[in-house]
Amino acid sequence: MKNEEILSKNVISYLDYLRYIRKLSNNTYLSYKYNLIKITNYFDGVDISYLSDEEVREFIYKVDESSETKAHYLTVLRSFYDYLIDNFIIKSNPAKNIKMPKLKKKLPKYLTLEEVDQLLNIKLTKPIDYRNKAMLEVLYATGIRISELLDLKMSDYYVEEDCIKVLGKGSKERIVPISEITKKYLLLYINDYRKFILKERTSDYIFVNYNAKRMSRQGFTKILKSIADENHLDKEISPHILRHSFATHLLNNGANLRIIQELLGHSYISTTEIYSHISKEKIKDDYKNHPHY
Repeated sequence: MKNEEILSKNVISYLDYLRYIRKLSNNTYLSYKYNLIKITNYFDGVDISYLSDEEVREFIYKVDESSETKAHYLTVLRSFYDYLIDNFIIKSNPAKNIKMPKLKKKLPKYLTLEEVDQLLNIKLTKPIDYRNKAMLEVLYATGIRISELLDLKMSDYYVEEDCIKVLGKGSKERIVPISEITKKYLLLYINDYRKFILKERTSDYIFVNYNAKRMSRQGFTKILKSIADENHLDKEISPHILRHSFATHLLNNGANLRIIQELLGHSYISTTEIYSHISKEKIKDDYKNHPHY
């Protein structure tokens, strides 16, 4: 019993709710589905709708998985049982009072200043090179999320004020300044090369592909990895690593943590504080260069 055929009607109904009502992304939906299959398998295919507190607790603490996976199992079960309560199928949530497994805090990966320079050293020959250069410059210089970058419209760029308007998580707007270098390459792309990509077509989005459509996340990720390979950057690279690099470099150069929080669009300072741990690790590494270390 390894596939969705073992799932109960309640679980299938919940999965339909996630897909069609809550409209979760396909990846998130599949992760919930996979976890519910794994949990059902653990209980030999019985309907997990009616598990007791003790059974859920036993599963969380005995299943042979990492703390991160166990925490996700518990998140899925809590959501599933809340759904059943809302639909009058059960009266209480057996996963509600189970303690979340303790997770290790992972320090975000980031690029050094030299590695950023290496990545941004793009040979400018074609219109798309200027677009790619502008995208990377904006991403690193502002620390915005990749979704925020790709959602930028022409009306979101305030040229005279040297800033962009960003629509973040929860539809929260924020204003983010851009540097002179970033402005240089952004205007060069917009004024001189964007029209060659559009080919007399129009688009509200700043960064477009050859179909005159908004650049996709997959398209950008492919471009980023290609640039990293061409520039011989032998290190893991992703849009989020550039965001981490932005925050880390600001902090290492004396920026206030509250300012970084505002620029990144974090709702809570605790989310931003992870970068102070990176800074401490850098201090430790630098101290190792002491002659008496």
